[in-house]
Amino acid sequence: MSGHLRIVRGDATSEEIAALVAVLAARRTAPEAPAAPPARTWRNPARQMRKPLSPGKSAWRTSALP
Repeated sequence: MSGHLRIVRGDATSEEIAALVAVLAARRTAPEAPAAPPARTWRNPARQMRKPLSPGKSAWRTSALP
């Protein structure tokens, strides 16, 4: 058996060695890319628009607010 894997103690079957190699190969995946930063909403022109008016108690007060 040549390569980087060597059985030191015991007698492993070819299926056990294949399972070990599969687990080690799965752990060696590339790291995930960092998440995209959140969108900056302070410069969004829709932020300056006022919210839709809803009828109800104190609706006249909120009609003057942006």
